[in-house]
Amino acid sequence: MIWILIFLFSAYTILIISLAIGFLRMDEFKPKNKIPKTSFSVVIPFRNEVENLPRLLNSILALEYPKELVTFIFVDDASSDGSAELIEKFKAVISNKKQRESSDPKQVLDIISKNGEITQTIIRLISNNRTSNSPKKDAISTAVAIAKNNWIVTTDADCMLPKKWLSTLDAFIQKNSPEMVVAPVNYIVNNTSLEQFQLLDFMSLQGTTIGGFGINFPFLCNGANLAYKKEAFLQLNGFIGNNTIASGDDIFLFEKFIEADKQRVLFLKSKDAIVVTSPVKTIPDLINQRVRWASKTSRFKSNKVKLIGLLVFLINVSVLLSVFLSDNILVILSPLFFKITIDLFLFIPTMRFYNHKNAFVKGYLFSSILYPFFSVFIVFKSLFSEYNWKGRTFKK
Repeated sequence: MIWILIFLFSAYTILIISLAIGFLRMDEFKPKNKIPKTSFSVVIPFRNEVENLPRLLNSILALEYPKELVTFIFVDDASSDGSAELIEKFKAVISNKKQRESSDPKQVLDIISKNGEITQTIIRLISNNRTSNSPKKDAISTAVAIAKNNWIVTTDADCMLPKKWLSTLDAFIQKNSPEMVVAPVNYIVNNTSLEQFQLLDFMSLQGTTIGGFGINFPFLCNGANLAYKKEAFLQLNGFIGNNTIASGDDIFLFEKFIEADKQRVLFLKSKDAIVVTSPVKTIPDLINQRVRWASKTSRFKSNKVKLIGLLVFLINVSVLLSVFLSDNILVILSPLFFKITIDLFLFIPTMRFYNHKNAFVKGYLFSSILYPFFSVFIVFKSLFSEYNWKGRTFKK
């Protein structure tokens, strides 16, 4: 038994150190002054996001990018809370100065008052054309079918976009000529234990994503900040082949691009390109979200990625077994202490890049102790349980 543990923790150490080295190898992109050339269609699927849309719409109007080079396509997935109506009124207000004073929704008026006279932002609102078991994949495919620009960029309705988001992406594309660009996502958190836990969990995924690119083994991405050529999307038949899986609109498409030409799938490591979102507010929502994320793991094509997932799972199981099967305090604490120490090699540079140094100090120990319990629970729940997403129930 001891030799198995030594093997597992040795492999885990090699994995984390490699990812940490990869993270540090990835230089931050510093754009040079270039004339913007790339045309973008930003696709934003949404379902019942009326509370989050004002923040997103504000950030859209504040973007520093030529309006004639970008179109925002909002795809309504059967919302029932007034989200679509809010977007329609927003469109009317920004295109018609006279409607500003007569518009009732305070949310729309707040958006306009903060951003002044902006009339050229092109916003399209369409309805989702459901054809599969995956509403979000259907929404993106529906938008791509009508998109006129060369590049598709996906984000979420609960996100906030940085001012230089598209200009940085354009400069990166002009310099590197990629087919797909994976970009960073961050959390805005309050000082609560639940949100601090989610932050550390999410930062581990972001650190792993960047580290994987740094060692030339990219295997993660996030659809809240993902860009790809429309032509390549169509050539790879979009989501055909995995549209029976409700989630995974990002990772399965990412795998297709990797398989086609890994060298032209790049990570944009830039603080100016970080899209910001918020963690969920309740424990049930967190469980549903993480079960949804975990449910697609077994469908990964790469056996290496599956082995990485298995290794991380076995490490967490080992930590739990040491707690429940031993009465020796040294045996109980050693695996957990070792894992916490090794994880620091990747967490420290990740938290620095995302500017979460204070949150790291406050939440790291608590989150690290809780994580093995939470992780193992989520894995087993994802194997045997349904999950809820946007008011719908999905099976694995």
